[in-house]
Amino acid sequence: MKIRNLISFDDIDPGRWESLYTLCRDIMERPADYAGACRGKLLASLFFEASTRTRFSFQAAMLRLGGGVFGFSNPNDTSIAKGESLADTIRMTASYADTIVMRTPQEGAARAAALYSEVPVINAGDGGHHHPTQTLADLTTIAMTRGKIGGVTVGLCGDLKYGRTVHPFVTALAMFPGIKICLIAPDELKMPDYVMELMRARGIPHTECASLREAVGSLDILYMTRIQRERFPNGFPSESVDKILSRYTLTADDMRGAKRDLTVLHPLPRTGEVERAVDRDPRAKYFEQAKYGMYIRMALLLKFTSLPREMRRPEREGGSVCTNPVCVTSTEKYLPPLVTPDGNCGYCDRKL
Repeated sequence: MKIRNLISFDDIDPGRWESLYTLCRDIMERPADYAGACRGKLLASLFFEASTRTRFSFQAAMLRLGGGVFGFSNPNDTSIAKGESLADTIRMTASYADTIVMRTPQEGAARAAALYSEVPVINAGDGGHHHPTQTLADLTTIAMTRGKIGGVTVGLCGDLKYGRTVHPFVTALAMFPGIKICLIAPDELKMPDYVMELMRARGIPHTECASLREAVGSLDILYMTRIQRERFPNGFPSESVDKILSRYTLTADDMRGAKRDLTVLHPLPRTGEVERAVDRDPRAKYFEQAKYGMYIRMALLLKFTSLPREMRRPEREGGSVCTNPVCVTSTEKYLPPLVTPDGNCGYCDRKL
Protein backbone atom coordinates (compact mmCIF):
# COMPACT_ATOMS: atom_id res chain seq x y z
CA MET A 1 0.00 0.00 0.00
CA LYS A 2 1.91 3.04 -1.25
CA ILE A 3 -0.50 5.83 -0.38
CA ARG A 4 0.62 7.99 2.54
CA ASN A 5 -2.72 9.59 3.43
CA LEU A 6 -6.41 8.81 3.26
CA ILE A 7 -8.10 12.12 2.44
CA SER A 8 -10.85 11.06 0.03
CA PHE A 9 -11.90 7.69 -1.29
CA ASP A 10 -10.08 8.47 -4.53
CA ASP A 11 -6.97 7.44 -2.57
CA ILE A 12 -8.31 3.85 -2.57
CA ASP A 13 -8.32 1.74 -5.73
CA PRO A 14 -9.69 -1.81 -6.10
CA GLY A 15 -6.33 -3.39 -5.27
CA ARG A 16 -5.90 -1.35 -2.10
CA TRP A 17 -9.46 -2.09 -1.04
CA GLU A 18 -8.92 -5.82 -1.48
CA SER A 19 -5.68 -5.63 0.51
CA LEU A 20 -7.36 -3.78 3.38
CA TYR A 21 -10.42 -6.02 3.38
CA THR A 22 -8.31 -9.20 3.36
CA LEU A 23 -6.31 -7.90 6.31
CA CYS A 24 -9.53 -6.88 8.08
CA ARG A 25 -10.95 -10.39 7.71
CA ASP A 26 -7.76 -11.90 9.08
CA ILE A 27 -7.85 -9.56 12.10
CA MET A 28 -11.46 -10.58 12.81
CA GLU A 29 -10.62 -14.29 12.51
CA ARG A 30 -7.34 -14.16 14.51
CA PRO A 31 -7.52 -11.12 16.83
CA ALA A 32 -4.96 -12.48 19.31
CA ASP A 33 -2.32 -12.52 16.58
CA TYR A 34 -2.64 -8.74 16.18
CA ALA A 35 -2.89 -7.74 19.85
CA GLY A 36 0.62 -6.27 19.89
CA ALA A 37 1.01 -5.34 16.24
CA CYS A 38 1.22 -1.60 16.97
CA ARG A 39 3.07 -1.78 20.28
CA GLY A 40 5.18 1.38 20.65
CA LYS A 41 3.14 3.29 18.03
CA LEU A 42 1.04 6.38 18.78
CA LEU A 43 -2.12 7.67 17.10
CA ALA A 44 -2.90 11.39 17.38
CA SER A 45 -6.69 11.86 17.54
CA LEU A 46 -7.52 15.47 16.59
CA PHE A 47 -11.27 15.99 16.72
CA PHE A 48 -12.18 19.63 16.11
CA GLU A 49 -15.82 18.53 15.88
CA ALA A 50 -18.07 16.29 17.99
CA SER A 51 -17.93 12.55 17.36
CA THR A 52 -18.81 9.35 19.14
CA ARG A 53 -18.54 6.37 16.79
CA THR A 54 -15.61 7.49 14.66
CA ARG A 55 -13.49 8.75 17.56
CA PHE A 56 -14.20 5.71 19.73
CA SER A 57 -13.71 3.39 16.76
CA PHE A 58 -10.23 4.72 16.02
CA GLN A 59 -9.26 4.69 19.68
CA ALA A 60 -10.52 1.13 20.17
CA ALA A 61 -8.77 0.04 16.96
CA MET A 62 -5.41 1.41 18.07
CA LEU A 63 -5.72 0.05 21.61
CA ARG A 64 -6.68 -3.41 20.34
CA LEU A 65 -3.49 -3.35 18.25
CA GLY A 66 -1.45 -2.58 21.36
CA GLY A 67 -0.70 1.04 20.46
CA GLY A 68 -1.41 4.27 22.30
CA VAL A 69 -3.67 7.25 21.63
CA PHE A 70 -3.45 10.93 22.54
CA GLY A 71 -5.33 13.97 21.30
CA PHE A 72 -8.35 16.14 21.98
CA SER A 73 -12.08 16.31 21.35
CA ASN A 74 -12.41 19.99 22.23
CA PRO A 75 -10.14 22.40 20.31
CA ASN A 76 -10.85 25.09 22.93
CA ASP A 77 -8.51 23.18 25.24
CA THR A 78 -5.59 23.55 22.81
CA SER A 79 -3.36 26.29 21.39
CA ILE A 80 -5.73 26.51 18.44
CA ALA A 81 -7.93 28.61 20.73
CA LYS A 82 -4.96 31.01 21.04
CA GLY A 83 -4.79 31.43 17.27
CA GLU A 84 -2.28 28.74 16.31
CA SER A 85 -2.47 27.81 12.62
CA LEU A 86 -3.56 24.38 11.44
CA ALA A 87 -0.15 23.88 9.80
CA ASP A 88 1.72 24.52 13.07
CA THR A 89 -0.64 22.26 15.02
CA ILE A 90 -0.08 19.45 12.52
CA ARG A 91 3.72 19.85 12.37
CA MET A 92 3.89 19.77 16.17
CA THR A 93 1.55 16.77 16.48
CA ALA A 94 3.40 14.81 13.77
CA SER A 95 6.60 15.11 15.81
CA TYR A 96 4.92 13.02 18.56
CA ALA A 97 2.72 10.62 16.60
CA ASP A 98 3.04 7.87 13.99
CA THR A 99 -0.32 8.62 12.36
CA ILE A 100 -2.83 11.48 12.65
CA VAL A 101 -6.60 11.08 12.42
CA MET A 102 -8.60 14.29 12.30
CA ARG A 103 -12.15 15.56 12.02
CA THR A 104 -12.97 19.21 11.36
CA PRO A 105 -15.95 21.34 10.33
CA GLN A 106 -13.83 22.88 7.56
CA GLU A 107 -13.89 21.26 4.15
CA GLY A 108 -10.45 20.38 2.85
CA ALA A 109 -8.72 20.63 6.24
CA ALA A 110 -7.38 17.07 6.11
CA ARG A 111 -5.87 17.69 2.68
CA ALA A 112 -4.28 20.87 4.01
CA ALA A 113 -2.91 18.98 7.01
CA ALA A 114 -1.30 16.37 4.78
CA LEU A 115 0.78 19.12 3.15
CA TYR A 116 2.55 19.72 6.48
CA SER A 117 2.60 16.31 8.16
CA GLU A 118 5.59 13.97 8.11
CA VAL A 119 3.32 11.09 9.17
CA PRO A 120 0.15 9.78 7.45
CA VAL A 121 -3.07 11.79 7.84
CA ILE A 122 -6.48 10.09 7.91
CA ASN A 123 -9.57 12.16 7.21
CA ALA A 124 -12.28 11.31 9.76
CA GLY A 125 -14.69 13.87 8.27
CA ASP A 126 -14.17 17.38 6.93
CA GLY A 127 -17.39 19.37 7.12
CA GLY A 128 -19.98 18.16 4.62
CA HIS A 129 -17.25 17.00 2.25
CA HIS A 130 -15.67 13.55 2.78
CA HIS A 131 -15.54 10.74 5.35
CA PRO A 132 -13.56 7.94 3.65
CA THR A 133 -13.11 5.64 6.64
CA GLN A 134 -16.88 5.51 7.07
CA THR A 135 -16.99 4.34 3.46
CA LEU A 136 -14.51 1.59 4.34
CA ALA A 137 -16.89 0.56 7.12
CA ASP A 138 -19.82 0.64 4.68
CA LEU A 139 -18.07 -1.54 2.10
CA THR A 140 -16.91 -3.98 4.76
CA THR A 141 -20.47 -4.35 6.04
CA ILE A 142 -21.84 -4.99 2.56
CA ALA A 143 -19.12 -7.53 1.77
CA MET A 144 -19.55 -9.32 5.09
CA THR A 145 -23.36 -9.47 5.01
CA ARG A 146 -23.98 -9.99 1.29
CA GLY A 147 -20.82 -11.79 0.18
CA LYS A 148 -20.12 -9.31 -2.62
CA ILE A 149 -20.60 -5.64 -3.44
CA GLY A 150 -21.31 -5.47 -7.19
CA GLY A 151 -24.55 -6.03 -9.09
CA VAL A 152 -26.87 -4.16 -6.74
CA THR A 153 -29.22 -1.17 -6.69
CA VAL A 154 -28.30 1.21 -3.89
CA GLY A 155 -30.68 3.82 -2.50
CA LEU A 156 -29.16 6.89 -0.82
CA CYS A 157 -31.80 8.58 1.28
CA GLY A 158 -32.10 11.80 3.26
CA ASP A 159 -29.59 14.65 3.43
CA LEU A 160 -27.44 14.03 0.36
CA LYS A 161 -26.19 17.62 0.21
CA TYR A 162 -24.52 17.95 3.61
CA GLY A 163 -24.29 14.25 4.53
CA ARG A 164 -20.57 13.73 3.98
CA THR A 165 -20.74 9.93 4.24
CA VAL A 166 -22.64 9.49 0.98
CA HIS A 167 -20.16 11.49 -1.12
CA PRO A 168 -17.18 9.09 -0.81
CA PHE A 169 -19.62 6.16 -0.81
CA VAL A 170 -20.56 7.05 -4.39
CA THR A 171 -16.87 7.20 -5.32
CA ALA A 172 -16.36 3.77 -3.78
CA LEU A 173 -19.35 2.20 -5.52
CA ALA A 174 -17.87 3.26 -8.86
CA MET A 175 -15.16 0.59 -8.36
CA PHE A 176 -17.65 -2.27 -8.58
CA PRO A 177 -19.56 -3.63 -11.60
CA GLY A 178 -23.31 -3.52 -12.06
CA ILE A 179 -24.03 -0.72 -9.58
CA LYS A 180 -27.17 1.39 -9.92
CA ILE A 181 -27.91 4.31 -7.62
CA CYS A 182 -31.25 5.78 -6.60
CA LEU A 183 -31.03 9.26 -5.03
CA ILE A 184 -33.90 9.81 -2.59
CA ALA A 185 -33.89 13.37 -1.29
CA PRO A 186 -35.88 16.61 -1.26
CA ASP A 187 -34.86 19.43 -3.59
CA GLU A 188 -33.28 21.34 -0.70
CA LEU A 189 -30.91 18.47 0.11
CA LYS A 190 -29.99 16.99 -3.28
CA MET A 191 -26.57 15.56 -4.02
CA PRO A 192 -23.89 18.24 -4.70
CA ASP A 193 -22.96 18.99 -8.30
CA TYR A 194 -19.43 17.60 -8.02
CA VAL A 195 -20.79 14.17 -6.98
CA MET A 196 -23.36 14.22 -9.79
CA GLU A 197 -20.55 15.04 -12.22
CA LEU A 198 -18.52 12.13 -10.87
CA MET A 199 -21.41 9.69 -11.44
CA ARG A 200 -21.84 10.92 -14.99
CA ALA A 201 -18.10 10.80 -15.69
CA ARG A 202 -17.80 7.24 -14.38
CA GLY A 203 -20.93 6.00 -16.10
CA ILE A 204 -22.87 5.06 -12.96
CA PRO A 205 -26.59 4.67 -13.81
CA HIS A 206 -28.60 6.80 -11.40
CA THR A 207 -32.13 8.03 -10.91
CA GLU A 208 -33.69 10.59 -8.59
CA CYS A 209 -36.76 9.89 -6.51
CA ALA A 210 -38.70 12.15 -4.14
CA SER A 211 -40.32 9.33 -2.16
CA LEU A 212 -38.69 6.67 0.02
CA ARG A 213 -41.83 4.57 0.09
CA GLU A 214 -41.98 4.41 -3.72
CA ALA A 215 -38.30 3.50 -4.07
CA VAL A 216 -37.70 1.01 -1.27
CA GLY A 217 -39.16 -2.04 -3.05
CA SER A 218 -36.57 -1.84 -5.86
CA LEU A 219 -33.51 -1.57 -3.63
CA ASP A 220 -30.90 -4.12 -2.59
CA ILE A 221 -29.14 -1.70 -0.24
CA LEU A 222 -30.69 1.31 1.49
CA TYR A 223 -28.30 3.86 2.95
CA MET A 224 -30.11 6.20 5.32
CA THR A 225 -28.66 9.52 6.46
CA ARG A 226 -29.65 12.01 9.14
CA ILE A 227 -30.59 15.61 8.43
CA GLN A 228 -27.40 17.62 9.08
CA ARG A 229 -29.06 20.56 10.82
CA GLU A 230 -25.74 21.97 12.06
CA ARG A 231 -24.58 22.55 8.47
CA PHE A 232 -27.68 24.33 7.23
CA PRO A 233 -27.30 27.97 6.23
CA ASN A 234 -28.82 30.55 8.56
CA GLY A 235 -32.50 31.05 7.92
CA PHE A 236 -33.33 27.47 6.91
CA PRO A 237 -36.74 27.11 8.60
CA SER A 238 -37.14 24.39 11.22
CA GLU A 239 -40.58 23.53 9.85
CA SER A 240 -38.86 22.53 6.59
CA VAL A 241 -36.71 20.06 8.51
CA ASP A 242 -39.75 18.56 10.20
CA LYS A 243 -41.48 18.23 6.84
CA ILE A 244 -38.45 16.52 5.34
CA LEU A 245 -38.26 14.07 8.23
CA SER A 246 -41.90 13.15 7.80
CA ARG A 247 -41.26 12.16 4.16
CA TYR A 248 -37.88 10.48 4.53
CA THR A 249 -38.25 8.33 7.63
CA LEU A 250 -37.82 4.56 7.31
CA THR A 251 -40.61 2.71 9.12
CA ALA A 252 -41.49 -0.90 9.85
CA ASP A 253 -44.30 -0.55 7.30
CA ASP A 254 -41.76 0.46 4.64
CA MET A 255 -39.72 -2.64 5.44
CA ARG A 256 -42.70 -4.86 4.70
CA GLY A 257 -42.61 -3.60 1.12
CA ALA A 258 -38.84 -4.14 0.73
CA LYS A 259 -36.89 -7.09 -0.65
CA ARG A 260 -36.29 -10.00 1.72
CA ASP A 261 -32.52 -9.59 1.35
CA LEU A 262 -32.44 -5.80 1.65
CA THR A 263 -29.46 -4.42 3.60
CA VAL A 264 -30.17 -1.24 5.58
CA LEU A 265 -27.16 0.89 6.45
CA HIS A 266 -26.83 4.12 8.43
CA PRO A 267 -23.56 5.78 9.54
CA LEU A 268 -25.27 6.95 12.74
CA PRO A 269 -26.19 8.84 14.83
CA ARG A 270 -29.83 8.75 13.85
CA THR A 271 -32.18 11.55 14.80
CA GLY A 272 -35.58 10.22 13.81
CA GLU A 273 -35.06 9.10 10.21
CA VAL A 274 -35.10 5.37 11.13
CA GLU A 275 -37.84 4.20 13.48
CA ARG A 276 -36.59 2.16 16.44
CA ALA A 277 -38.98 -0.62 15.41
CA VAL A 278 -36.75 -1.22 12.37
CA ASP A 279 -33.94 -2.32 14.73
CA ARG A 280 -35.72 -5.65 15.26
CA ASP A 281 -35.61 -6.41 11.53
CA PRO A 282 -32.60 -8.64 10.68
CA ARG A 283 -32.09 -6.60 7.51
CA ALA A 284 -31.04 -3.60 9.63
CA LYS A 285 -27.23 -3.76 9.74
CA TYR A 286 -26.25 -0.33 11.10
CA PHE A 287 -24.99 -1.54 14.48
CA GLU A 288 -22.94 -4.28 12.81
CA GLN A 289 -21.70 -1.50 10.53
CA ALA A 290 -20.16 0.26 13.54
CA LYS A 291 -18.43 -2.96 14.64
CA TYR A 292 -17.01 -3.67 11.19
CA GLY A 293 -15.79 -0.07 11.07
CA MET A 294 -13.46 -0.72 13.99
CA TYR A 295 -11.90 -3.76 12.31
CA ILE A 296 -11.30 -2.07 8.96
CA ARG A 297 -9.74 0.88 10.81
CA MET A 298 -7.44 -1.59 12.56
CA ALA A 299 -6.30 -2.75 9.13
CA LEU A 300 -5.78 0.84 7.99
CA LEU A 301 -3.77 1.76 11.10
CA LEU A 302 -1.58 -1.31 10.69
CA LYS A 303 -0.72 -0.16 7.17
CA PHE A 304 -0.16 3.50 7.99
CA THR A 305 1.78 3.23 11.24
CA SER A 306 4.42 1.14 9.48
CA LEU A 307 5.24 3.87 6.93
CA PRO A 308 8.47 5.87 7.33
CA ARG A 309 8.41 9.54 8.21
CA GLU A 310 8.67 11.97 5.34
CA MET A 311 9.44 15.67 5.72
CA ARG A 312 6.60 17.77 4.29
CA ARG A 313 6.20 21.46 3.59
CA PRO A 314 4.83 23.11 0.42
CA GLU A 315 7.38 24.98 -1.65
CA ARG A 316 4.83 27.74 -2.21
CA GLU A 317 2.38 29.27 0.22
CA GLY A 318 -0.50 31.73 -0.20
CA GLY A 319 -2.70 32.59 -3.15
CA SER A 320 -5.79 30.41 -2.75
CA VAL A 321 -8.81 31.76 -4.64
CA CYS A 322 -11.66 29.60 -3.26
CA THR A 323 -14.74 31.54 -2.15
CA ASN A 324 -16.46 28.69 -0.28
CA PRO A 325 -16.95 30.08 3.25
CA VAL A 326 -16.45 26.67 4.86
CA CYS A 327 -13.33 25.80 2.86
CA VAL A 328 -10.20 25.56 4.99
CA THR A 329 -8.62 28.28 2.85
CA SER A 330 -11.10 30.81 4.25
CA THR A 331 -9.21 30.83 7.56
CA GLU A 332 -5.80 29.32 6.71
CA LYS A 333 -4.79 32.06 4.28
CA TYR A 334 -1.22 30.82 3.85
CA LEU A 335 -2.26 27.59 2.10
CA PRO A 336 -0.96 27.12 -1.44
CA PRO A 337 -3.56 27.16 -4.24
CA LEU A 338 -4.75 23.72 -5.33
CA VAL A 339 -6.95 23.30 -8.41
CA THR A 340 -8.37 20.03 -9.75
CA PRO A 341 -8.16 19.22 -13.50
CA ASP A 342 -11.83 20.17 -13.91
CA GLY A 343 -11.33 23.59 -12.32
CA ASN A 344 -12.57 22.91 -8.79
CA CYS A 345 -10.88 23.86 -5.55
CA GLY A 346 -8.37 21.15 -4.67
CA TYR A 347 -9.34 21.36 -1.00
CA CYS A 348 -13.16 21.43 -0.97
CA ASP A 349 -14.08 20.44 -4.58
CA ARG A 350 -16.32 23.49 -5.07
CA LYS A 351 -16.30 25.33 -8.41
CA LEU A 352 -13.82 28.19 -8.50
